[in-house]
Amino acid sequence: MGSRARARWVAGALGFTGLLCAVLGAVMIVAVPSIIKQLVLKNVRIDPSSLSFSMWKEIPIPFYFSAYFFDIVNPNEILQGEKPQVRQRGPYVYREFRRKSNITFNDNDTVSFLEYRSFQFQPDKSNGLESDYIVMPNILVLGASVMMEDKPMSLKLIMTLIFTTFNERAFMNRTVGEIMWGYEDPLMQLINKYFPNMFPFKGKFGLFAEFNNSDSGLFTVFTGIKNFSRIHLVDKWNGVSKVNYWHSDQCNMINGTSGQMWAPFMTPESSLEFYSPEACRSMKLIYEEEGTFEGIPTYRFKAPNTLFANGTVYPPNEGFCPCLESGIQNISTCRFNAPLFLSHPHFYNADPVLAEAVLGLNPNEKDHSLFLDIHPVTGIPMNCSVKLQLSLYIKAIRGIGQTGQIKPVVLPLLWFEERGAMEGQTLETFYTQLVLMPKVLHYAQYVLLAVGCVLLLIPIIYQIRSQERCYLFWSSSKKGSKDKEAMQAYSESLMTSAPKGTVLQEARL
Repeated sequence: MGSRARARWVAGALGFTGLLCAVLGAVMIVAVPSIIKQLVLKNVRIDPSSLSFSMWKEIPIPFYFSAYFFDIVNPNEILQGEKPQVRQRGPYVYREFRRKSNITFNDNDTVSFLEYRSFQFQPDKSNGLESDYIVMPNILVLGASVMMEDKPMSLKLIMTLIFTTFNERAFMNRTVGEIMWGYEDPLMQLINKYFPNMFPFKGKFGLFAEFNNSDSGLFTVFTGIKNFSRIHLVDKWNGVSKVNYWHSDQCNMINGTSGQMWAPFMTPESSLEFYSPEACRSMKLIYEEEGTFEGIPTYRFKAPNTLFANGTVYPPNEGFCPCLESGIQNISTCRFNAPLFLSHPHFYNADPVLAEAVLGLNPNEKDHSLFLDIHPVTGIPMNCSVKLQLSLYIKAIRGIGQTGQIKPVVLPLLWFEERGAMEGQTLETFYTQLVLMPKVLHYAQYVLLAVGCVLLLIPIIYQIRSQERCYLFWSSSKKGSKDKEAMQAYSESLMTSAPKGTVLQEARL
């Protein structure tokens, strides 16, 4: 009797435990998505208490800036009207450091900041040294010549005289370090002396002189603390909500984020939009495919074919014109009116005429497309590679002797890649807090529900089996009583004498 009571108590305890597990699992199925959402919202907003704030403030991901130069093989022949021939040199790799300063939280749910960048050459990752010499177009000569095309002949002759006086030629042979970070030029010194506000270069002239140890402008972005719907979106850049470089309101709009984090809970219908001070415009990337990075699910976004298309091919881009062939963007209006163009490397995704006009180019998707791999739940980039090319439009200008007989051509100067991938302790923390924990919660709810259902079956099965044993005992007891009564009646009949007149027959074998 004692063992039966203990079994009944154990079955009841297991059933009660099962009920708790099942209820908890059902509650978690309803509540976990909300818990995960609140966890993500708390940790991706721009708030000193959030998990991602330190990452946002000073990006821990190692960024590398790689420059590939187009070394001109035949500069003298180009002056005589022949097709340019180039060879790609590099990469020359720099470690890029980014840090935010002057961080100011405003009353309207925004934060303002300056982001400074600095570059450190990495010889072990580079294919060459900063002391390597590269033959390139002289932007001061060929750029200024195109800008003078419609000016009076007298001004062009004066320009020729100035170039000759300062020994300025159409092509120059400079080191990588000089081209990148600047070199002393007597003509630039003269311009800065008599026209101090004409160029931002106060000393040396270089393609990236204004980027090293400088900021990219004052960004004001929404924090998402009070109003999550606008998290990370740019409110203003340098105090304005739209620029005035272009010829349409749509092209002048400052859309998207500052290019570091995006709103969480992305879908394949989402797009990545950000404002680039270097390109003087907003850019939009589109979803391509799902993937994983170090076990973390990602969405890959790439540039659409229309990113640098001209207005004829893609009417919304008409505001970026005057345009040449499709696939290159005229950025002269935000680069001192110099005839500079932005595109994908080697004119990838551009009109084939552009690549065919220069020998030595080989555009292909593998080497020259850009992408960003984003964790869709948090909107944080895991792996990125942004590649862009800078080109100069050159041609012979009548009256300026230094331009010779150059045929009109968009000549690539260099292309560069900014790449970075999350790694180390930052990756481990991110994976544990924002990937592993939500995954554990997701599976735990179903495990609890399953275990609860199994445990609930134990008292039910025990009760059924107990009833079966009672029925069998009752049936067997009832049957035994009838047999006993029959046997007793038979015995009594044998003991009773046979009636008179009854003939007992002899038993025979």
